[in-house]
Amino acid sequence: MSTTPTFEAVGLDAGSVWTRCVICRLEEQRLRFLGCGAARSQGWVKGLVGDPTAVSQSMLAALREAERDARTSVEAVVVGVGATVRGANCRGLYDLGRVRAVEQRDVNRAVERARRVVLPEDTMILQMFPQDFVVDRHPGHRDPRKMIAGQIEANVHLVMASQREHDCLVGVVNQAHLAVEETVSEALAASYAAVLPEDRREGAALLNIGAQSSELVVYYGDALQLATSLPVAGDHFTRDVARGLCISFEDAATIKHEFGCATADGTADNCLVEVPSREDRGVQRRMLNRILESRAVDLFQLAQRELVRVGMDGALMGGLFLAGGAALLEGMCEAAEDALRCRVCNALPVGIEDWPEEICNPAWTTVAGLAMYSAKLKSQHEIQRQSYGLLGKILK
Repeated sequence: MSTTPTFEAVGLDAGSVWTRCVICRLEEQRLRFLGCGAARSQGWVKGLVGDPTAVSQSMLAALREAERDARTSVEAVVVGVGATVRGANCRGLYDLGRVRAVEQRDVNRAVERARRVVLPEDTMILQMFPQDFVVDRHPGHRDPRKMIAGQIEANVHLVMASQREHDCLVGVVNQAHLAVEETVSEALAASYAAVLPEDRREGAALLNIGAQSSELVVYYGDALQLATSLPVAGDHFTRDVARGLCISFEDAATIKHEFGCATADGTADNCLVEVPSREDRGVQRRMLNRILESRAVDLFQLAQRELVRVGMDGALMGGLFLAGGAALLEGMCEAAEDALRCRVCNALPVGIEDWPEEICNPAWTTVAGLAMYSAKLKSQHEIQRQSYGLLGKILK
């Protein structure tokens, strides 16, 4: 009697402030949470690996905690890539030679030709997402197979990253005695965990706001329209507070998390916030929130410009989802709604059984998506293995 195989699905989110690891189990097409771990990140500079050994040690610390929690050991992980990610739309034309029914191999060749682009120096293709197809100059077809045509053209969105930083990140993971199953854009992983297919079809975006990097992805009609990095992240909010209130970066981070809000309306003028290292006087909470609001407006205006660039301004019927640790700042959803004029909510992980309530927040969405992506890879590999096994039995 055969039993359904089980697999460990592991995601590793190496952030600039926190490194997070989640271990899940894929069993009978269901993904169940087993354990998680988090450790303070070391060795990052502006979202890039500065000290590989320190980054590797942070990964090991998060992994060991997750292994103890899950009571299992891990050998391979899916890892997120963030700061250097950017996307581009490309086209690939394939002539069928004569008018006939379009086959899968024709679709594959058109997509492959779209992939053959001259990449800038230090650039690699991280992922590729087909958008739609032009069949004999008639655009907008999602699946051209079995259609009668003489040529097809594939429109794809290429997600690219720095080859040097990618290889450095993989090397750091290997230094932590782990194999890398796959590398995935952090924002795409977060959207994989939090944005439902029906939201994507109506037009949806996810903004992953980390400490040192932010990434935006936009979907419409099931297709990825945009993947890019934005030059504003969580640390910009903290630096603005430090400069505006003439306090240290550490004090600014503390009062931002405890008392800060991305909207200043409703804050009383006489409300004061005590600065931990200064006993002589406090600072006005309204002034603190005005500083944070100004930076939030800056961030969401940058996002709006990207939406305009791809023709998605005012088209996010599915809404905007906020992920990342910096999304936890109070008032971020309200500030985004004011700037983008669409529904905005926190990106929370869905689809993993027994997910703990205490980590059901935007800071853990990316690593949840990475674990889900790992499960998807293992499920596909198992289907291929079983099909090969069945073919072997037939040929005997």
